[in-house]
Amino acid sequence: MTVGLGLVRLEALTVRQLLDDTSLTPKRFANLFEGFTYEFINYVQNPDVFLRTKIGDCDDYAILADHVLSHHGYDTRLIHVRMMGRIAHAVCYVTEDKAYLDYNNRRYTFNLERCKPDIRSIATKVARSFEANWTSASEFTYDYATDVKEAKFTVVKTDPPAQDPDRGRY
Repeated sequence: MTVGLGLVRLEALTVRQLLDDTSLTPKRFANLFEGFTYEFINYVQNPDVFLRTKIGDCDDYAILADHVLSHHGYDTRLIHVRMMGRIAHAVCYVTEDKAYLDYNNRRYTFNLERCKPDIRSIATKVARSFEANWTSASEFTYDYATDVKEAKFTVVKTDPPAQDPDRGRY
């Protein structure tokens, strides 16, 4: 649709369009969020609201990435990293790309952060991007239908790495 002085108004993307896009890759997914604005919301938004308003936080982005990319056959993992100073951040790790999608990097050409797949490596790299020290990290799941976020396991930084539940898994 054209408005004003020949400017093209883009309609909001929908979850259905993302799910139906057979050429969607993690990088293409991340590129779609360049113009989005960060705003902390203390619950996971309906994904179509997030897409329509272009406002949300790391949970909204990571959970939507997990939902859409796993639908397209990618092996994805949701990781929540807690850091010193009451900072927390969620990312979506894509096993095939050996990288995670980070809402804070959506505006960069290199919007996939390469990283080893174990949770300690992911937590260390996420914390470094905040210039912070991580304390614990959890792999979790989220279901839009039930609005339930469930921790699968947690790694505490001070625990011996040999005790990590994902040790040797990747």
